[in-house]
Parts: sequence; structure tokens; C-alpha cells
Amino acid sequence: MMLRSLRCSSGRAYLFNEVVNITFGEAEERTLLSGMHTVMDIFCVRCGQIVGWKYVKSHEESQKYKEGKFVLEGIRIVEGEFDSEFYIDTRSSSSDDEDGDTV
Repeated sequence: MMLRSLRCSSGRAYLFNEVVNITFGEAEERTLLSGMHTVMDIFCVRCGQIVGWKYVKSHEESQKYKEGKFVLEGIRIVEGEFDSEFYIDTRSSSSDDEDGDTV
């Protein structure tokens, strides 16, 4: 389930409770647009490309809601009928948050 639409340095990004078909990189401290976080990069199991990251810990109190959640970068998502096993629907729904939050 997609929680909200966000912004990252490469453009639009999407926050999810869970994702599939990924592997994890090492946890590291990273300064993102929304402050300091401990994150792990996530990679596509099929092609090995980085597709986003998982929030392990948020150092800003206002960002704690992101802990344990995943971000997929819009630029890394293929739209259309690429392969139904790996297809991610990036169309906006009425529940998307379009307030320009940053990641």
C-alpha cells in the first residue's frame, strides 16, 4: 500500500509500508532532504539496480513516521505493462498526499 507521494533529489518518490522483490544494502547514516536518517538502500532482485531505500531510524522527531517504511524513487519505476510480475502502478489515487513533502 502506497502511503504518500514525496520528493527526493531525483524527483518524485513514493512511500510504502512494504515492497517485494528487493534486497538490502548496509545500514548507513544519510542526510536526506528531510534531515538525518539511518537508511538501507534497496535493490531490485531481478536487475540489481538501486530502486530506493528503507528508513531504519529517523533522527528528527517529525520524521519518525517513516521508520520501517520504504521509498521507491519514481525515476526508477517503469510505468506500463513491462512485466506483470514486477509491474508497479504509479498512477495517483485520491488518497495520495500531494503537499510536496520532501524525503
